[in-house]
Amino acid sequence: MKTLVVGVGGVTNGGKSTLSQLLHQKLHNSCIIPQDSYFKDDCFVPVDSNGFKQYDTLDALHMDKMLIEVQSWRRDPRSYLRQRGLIPKDSPADDKEVYVLIVEGFLIFNYRPLNELIDRRYFLEISYDVCKKRRSSRVYSPPDPPGYFDGYVWPMYLKNREEMKSSTSEIVYLDGLKPKDEVLDVVYGDVCQAIERLQGQS
Repeated sequence: MKTLVVGVGGVTNGGKSTLSQLLHQKLHNSCIIPQDSYFKDDCFVPVDSNGFKQYDTLDALHMDKMLIEVQSWRRDPRSYLRQRGLIPKDSPADDKEVYVLIVEGFLIFNYRPLNELIDRRYFLEISYDVCKKRRSSRVYSPPDPPGYFDGYVWPMYLKNREEMKSSTSEIVYLDGLKPKDEVLDVVYGDVCQAIERLQGQS
């Protein structure tokens, strides 16, 4: 049984979830583990000196639980998919089959234990202006307070991005302003090549 872990990271509202879903739809025996599912309860997220909730840090996330979930998939991806109803329980096994896990989130490459499990890394980028416009059009719970994007979100993105670049190599940077089908074609083609290489291994 062969496995491939694909990481889809990037700026807030950069298209991570869309790309991950489209990739999942095209890849047989794949599933997604999204980082946003592991945020701590709001009462446990600290506040900075400006009164802004510090959501854009690893401390705001249950990264230990996310890591356990990824490790559970890696141990037996077939069983993992069956238990969640993603493949039929009686489907025949194939030793040549490659199971793909898509790990999606804004800080997946900044958490070393998780990053070390990722085989292919993709990072979506968009400009400040586009990011701010997209962020303002979305509804968050709790909602962003006034000044939150400029006072916290964008500076933290730049900080986290620099930390990621200094500690992680082999990242494919993607232009999130390009048509989603074009971005998908690049990633899908690359992932398919990785799958073919795994299938060719004895």
